[in-house]
Amino acid sequence: MKSLLVVLSLVSFLSAEMVEVVADKFYADEVKQITEFTGNVVVTKGKDKLVAKKVVITFDKQRQPLKYTATGNAALDIIMKDKVYFGKAQTMIYNPIKDQYTLIKDAFLHEKVTNKKVYGDKIFINQTTGRYEVESDGKKPVKFIFKVEEKKKK
Repeated sequence: MKSLLVVLSLVSFLSAEMVEVVADKFYADEVKQITEFTGNVVVTKGKDKLVAKKVVITFDKQRQPLKYTATGNAALDIIMKDKVYFGKAQTMIYNPIKDQYTLIKDAFLHEKVTNKKVYGDKIFINQTTGRYEVESDGKKPVKFIFKVEEKKKK
């Protein structure tokens, strides 16, 4: 049996960009104001893309998304201040009101052009300000890897 393909278009709260969600399975609970997508989930908004095995979207009473929670091989490609980033973590939470991602557990963020990489237990990414912050759980330190161009003396 072919996988069920569900496409849901939502208007993002702040940016008025269309959001498209494609998945194998869809479930909605009008009382709890959530939608749950499972199996090969791909969420796209503009040039940003989030993939995971499961994404739960929580809505407010006006049917605007408050939170996206992605679990199971969660990964994202986003544009922030004209730079392209790839991130992954066990859990990702996107707050569309603040335009902020939180990557939780085994979090990794890679700025593709300069090849900067950060690792930690939690990474907070604010797309509006272009800032990101990395925290450790105390078991492993935060790690930042970047390339330095050495000037050669003549």
